[in-house]
Amino acid sequence: MDTSTHPSAFASATGDIDAINRRAWSRGSTVREYERLHGWTDPGERAAIEFAANEARGQPILDIGVGAGRTAQFLEPLAGSYVAIDYTEAMVRAFRKLHPGVRIEQMDARDLSAFFDGQFALVVFSFNGIDAVDHDGRAKVLREVHRVLRPGGRFLFSAHNNEGPGRGERPGLRIPFTWNPVKLGWRSVKALGALPRSLSNHRKYRQLNEEHDGWSMQNAGAHEFGILIMYTTLAEQQR
Repeated sequence: MDTSTHPSAFASATGDIDAINRRAWSRGSTVREYERLHGWTDPGERAAIEFAANEARGQPILDIGVGAGRTAQFLEPLAGSYVAIDYTEAMVRAFRKLHPGVRIEQMDARDLSAFFDGQFALVVFSFNGIDAVDHDGRAKVLREVHRVLRPGGRFLFSAHNNEGPGRGERPGLRIPFTWNPVKLGWRSVKALGALPRSLSNHRKYRQLNEEHDGWSMQNAGAHEFGILIMYTTLAEQQR
């Protein structure tokens, strides 16, 4: 492991990551953004769920980091019993508004003590949600998920690639082009309005970036550079 980060600085940073990320995901604009999400994030997510669907159909499913409930649309009908969790109160409220009657609990994936050993056939942690905690927290999530999975059960999750092009993002004007002048104008106004917050957040949070063998913590561009995210290599994740 790279020892360039002083231990005391590392301890301080790990405490800050939770506060920073929870704050970003509790903002009204973020919650509204998640309320508008529908369908698959990408073909990989769809392929993973469809791969596990037959063996999980009619079985207990745990949906971690569910946000406002995008994944509930295709996991809840599949399950024999379905439980969703999220660690932010604002997202839990949004989920209950959009999915009345579907079970959700405010809970941290690092502590699944409310569930018994071997309770679930499938656990899903979508949208790179496992990356929102530090290295030690990730290990806790993996241990807890392993505990609540029945023998032969599956854990599906996505993660940021430490060797991918998204690592090391920097603020800038990114305006998706469209031939529709009204849409292009609106996108330009939104991008310009978000730039000052992005620059401010990046200046503050990049100081908490860490580099290690096989993984790193990085200030990521989502939510106007308002989050810190773990990036990992496939080899490190498998280890």
